[in-house]
Amino acid sequence: MDSIGVLMTCPMSDYLEQELRKRFNLFKLWAHSSKSDLLEKHSNSIQALVGNTKIGADAELIDSLPKLEIVSSYSVGLDKIDLRKCEEKGIRVTNTPDVLTDDVADLAIGLVLAVTRRVCECDRFVRRGFWKNGDFGLATKFSGKSVGIVGLGRIGTAIAKRSEAFGCPISYHSRSEKPEKNYKRNPPHREP
Repeated sequence: MDSIGVLMTCPMSDYLEQELRKRFNLFKLWAHSSKSDLLEKHSNSIQALVGNTKIGADAELIDSLPKLEIVSSYSVGLDKIDLRKCEEKGIRVTNTPDVLTDDVADLAIGLVLAVTRRVCECDRFVRRGFWKNGDFGLATKFSGKSVGIVGLGRIGTAIAKRSEAFGCPISYHSRSEKPEKNYKRNPPHREP
């Protein structure tokens, strides 16, 4: 049985590439003089394509791979993949939707705390020695503040759950009602 051919549209970590190489025959798009050169030589050997949000799979690339069965994005977004073309040709499409949800939500809350508590300002105040001339002004607390979220998808929901831990009431704007009963929906408004 021949090894499955995988077209890599962009470099991956050495570890990931090493693991893929154990199981598949890899074709590196960037290692060829041109895309057309690679496709001319290997298009019939490629059944899978793996990429990210920078380089995906457009209709032209999909059409040039007659044995393509799956397109996999090792990132969240699918905007660089022609989903209609994949559906038309019966090609599966995968991504990694939750890989960064918690990290983004953690950073969002961290940034909110940094702004409300003036952490960066205070750091500069201390490092520049301004504390010798007087106290740093008071900051605002985050606890109990009303939090509004535009888009209550995976990341928005993760931010809302973290905000709840601070006793914050949550309102959200979304095209559709979400099942979270503790959150108040602000439906879309249309200008007259």
